[in-house]
Order: sequence, then structure tokens, then C-alpha cells
Amino acid sequence: MSITEQTIKIKDMEWFYRQIEPGSEADRGTVLLLHGLPSHSFGWYEVMEKLAQPGFNAIAPDWIGSGFSEKPDKRDFPYTPEAFITALTDFVDALKLENFNLVVQGFLGSVGLQYAFRHPEKIERLVILNTPLSKDAKLPWKMKQWGIPFVGDMLTQDPLLVDRTLEGGSGFVISDENLAVYRKPFLMSSSVGRALVATIQQLKLEQTMAEIEAGFLNWDKPTLLIWGMADPWLSSTPAEKLAEANSNIKMFKLEEAKHYPQEHWVKEISDKMIQFFPR
Repeated sequence: MSITEQTIKIKDMEWFYRQIEPGSEADRGTVLLLHGLPSHSFGWYEVMEKLAQPGFNAIAPDWIGSGFSEKPDKRDFPYTPEAFITALTDFVDALKLENFNLVVQGFLGSVGLQYAFRHPEKIERLVILNTPLSKDAKLPWKMKQWGIPFVGDMLTQDPLLVDRTLEGGSGFVISDENLAVYRKPFLMSSSVGRALVATIQQLKLEQTMAEIEAGFLNWDKPTLLIWGMADPWLSSTPAEKLAEANSNIKMFKLEEAKHYPQEHWVKEISDKMIQFFPR
């Protein structure tokens, strides 16, 4: 039982994804895990290993423009939420995923929520970790400056941007070994930085949040909010209000965790997911 690295070409764009088959005879279905910015699928590595043990098929792709997936020019891929939703739809269809559990985290994880609200028939259960949920959500300055012309172009060509952001957002030291994996795409090509600039510039957060707020009004699938309560970038208030207003939504608070809770609370998060997902 080990995580494999795979690629698939869909409509002239190559996706990179990590996958681990169930580690037991039990088949508890598929879990699709979507990362935030400026991370990639490696952020789910240890969680995926935990999920496989009781029988889950865990899949974590790199978004187009991130990690080891293709980084097309913005003339070929506009890096808007609509473009990401379409690409994700194509990815799910290409892998023939049905009735899967969806896990989202962070900025760009919000695109996963838009996908879920548009394709509820595909989703068994939903897990949300520190993802923008309301119109009050704002990009932190650390990320917002990546979209500033010229300034962002320079900042995103620095591979240490990943170190500073992931450690700054998580609030804890990440091992040099793991940081080297996060940093590698930035060392391989300048296209990663250009894609990050385009993603920030086209994030359309206000419009996306309006759709997400409306989507939750009619959302009836079992949902688990796993929230790093010390997140410096996202308030826990919208998550707490959702859990209070909807009996299908439960919340698990990690008091010391921050924006990237899966980096340091692997056991707590994995255990909660395993308990939450259908048996």
C-alpha cells in the first residue's frame, strides 16, 4: 500500500494526481482531496495514507496551474473559477468518479464547493477545512500582492514563497524534506509563478462567495467542517454560523491549528474523516 503518482491528459491539459488504493479488503469508496494556494496535492500525503488503511480510495490532484499539473498560458486557460470548475468536472468524469466524498481546503478550495453545489448528485459527503465561506472572506495580503502587476511577477518567481506562506499560514515549522517537495515545481519552471499570478488576479472571490452562500441554503448533504480556530486569514465565524443553522453540518474545532491544519494535525483530521464517511 503506497501512494502512486499518476498523470492523465484531458482536453490537451495534463493533470498530475496522487492516489492510494484501499489498504484493506473493505471498500469504503473514494475520497477526492482538493488543495488550496500555493500548495499542491502533497499537502494531503499523510492524510491519504491514513484514509487508505480502513478501505478508502484516496485521490488528490494538483490543480491546473499548480504543482506538477500543466501550467497553460492564460490565453489557453483563463484561470477563472469557471475555468477551474470546468476542468475539475472533466477530471472527475475522466476518472469515472461517482458518489465520492469531497474534501476541500483553502483559497481555490472554494472552487471545489462551487463544483459540489452544481453537481450534488456526485457528492456523498463533504468535508471543509479552512476554506472561504462568506462574502466577508478576503485574500490575505500575503496572497493578494501576488496579483499586483510586476510586484507579483517578481514575488512568485521566488521558490521560498512556498516556505514563507505555508509556514506563515500554518504557524508551525514544516520539515525541510517536505518543503523541498512543495518548492520543486517553482524550481522546475517559471510557469508556476505565472499561473499563480493569473489565478490570484482572476479569483473573483466576491462573486464566488455569493454563489457559495446561496449554495449552502439548499445544501442537504452531510457536511463536516474541520476548522483551525487560530487561522490568521479566515475567521471561524461563518463556519460556526453554518453549523448552527444547518443540522446536516457538523463542526470539529482544532483550537491551535491555523490555515493549513492538515500539515500538523494529520491524526485528528484523518480520524474525524474516517468516522464521518459512510461505512
